Amino acid sequence: MVINLLFDIFFSISQTPDTTGYIPSESEMFSNFLDQVEKADELGFGVGWVAQAHLSTEVQKLNRKPVVPHYPGEVGLCTDFFQVAQKMFARTKRLEVGSAVMSILASGGPIPQAERIGSFLALHGMDPNENRKLHIGFSAGRFEFMARPYGIFPRDAVEEEAWSVLRGQIFAEASEIFLRLLNGEVVSTELISPTILTKEKFRSYEDWMNVVEIASEHYGTEKDADSILIKPRYVFEEIKTIPKEWRQDLLNLVLGSHDSNLQIEVNRWRPVQVFNLSITPPHVINQTHERMKEHYHSDGGKWSREMMPRTVMIFVNDEPGLTDEERSNAAKEEAKAALNTYWSALEGTIDPAKVERATDNAVIGNTKEVAEQIKERFHPDDRLMCWFDFFNHDSARVQRNMEAFMNKVSPAINGGIDR
Repeated sequence: MVINLLFDIFFSISQTPDTTGYIPSESEMFSNFLDQVEKADELGFGVGWVAQAHLSTEVQKLNRKPVVPHYPGEVGLCTDFFQVAQKMFARTKRLEVGSAVMSILASGGPIPQAERIGSFLALHGMDPNENRKLHIGFSAGRFEFMARPYGIFPRDAVEEEAWSVLRGQIFAEASEIFLRLLNGEVVSTELISPTILTKEKFRSYEDWMNVVEIASEHYGTEKDADSILIKPRYVFEEIKTIPKEWRQDLLNLVLGSHDSNLQIEVNRWRPVQVFNLSITPPHVINQTHERMKEHYHSDGGKWSREMMPRTVMIFVNDEPGLTDEERSNAAKEEAKAALNTYWSALEGTIDPAKVERATDNAVIGNTKEVAEQIKERFHPDDRLMCWFDFFNHDSARVQRNMEAFMNKVSPAINGGIDR
């Protein structure tokens, strides 16, 4: 089988200390990012995916229940993806732009997020010769504190007890609203699927019965009930977003969720692809591809592997004045330092086992080794989101790594024969 991997690039814009302890200013972060965007366009990466965050990670450490209490600095500075995307398109000629990923529970919720997409594409598509797509990766958001100010929190004791499951159901409700508005439909609360909790959604029968017990007190639910109806999170009469005459062909949607039922459900409304991480077990990846072959919306054409972008951390060393062996050893040290910094930031401690597992899921070494690792680990038709700026604020070095990858690694992979 001929190898034809597609290479995108992932930008984190994460303002946290790098392996040397250095934290750039916000303006330096954005300047470095835009320089790397231009370099990515020059080198021929396909899509520039941008991590999106909402609200200060640093300040959330003051909350009663901080989600990342040890994380120094800001997990990301892209809080308005559409303004960032406009800058990216303006500075490039070939690069397409994607969010990885935008929370549709934050920033006002699914309705304004859908409206922003239409507004952006109405302007982006004014040139009839424009064919570069906007790729919207969307999710519930990794950190719960970012959605709470927008009303995404338990409203009563039942929701509090069921929250680990209910939050996913709220995302499903938001997704339907979001997608149907993007379709140009007129929607209202009455037209959106109800949120119903069932015992199958819970990890254990005991967890389900705890929810039923509380629901019997607060909702009057029967104690042997097999379902509980939850009031809608979004309550509104008929609405339709404007502008409405934007080019649908310039939009590609990608779901950031491993929920197999939701992957199927969102494709009831329009074509929605799926994100996956490099740490996802191979059997889950294969199951996802098989599921999407059957359930991907027909308007999107036939499902193909490139429709599931996969994140991979790239630690490549092609620095001048070093032998291949020295480059290999240096790359391994650079990877270890970055991953140690990451786990220390995320959990406050360095877990050698987690660092080792993360190392196993990155590609590390000189250009020849990185090419071989990619050929061994990935399917010939995969799409990879290459992450070069992982805890690395040396923008010149990041760009040299990007050059080494596209000028030496990519040619060593593509066009070859999978063994």
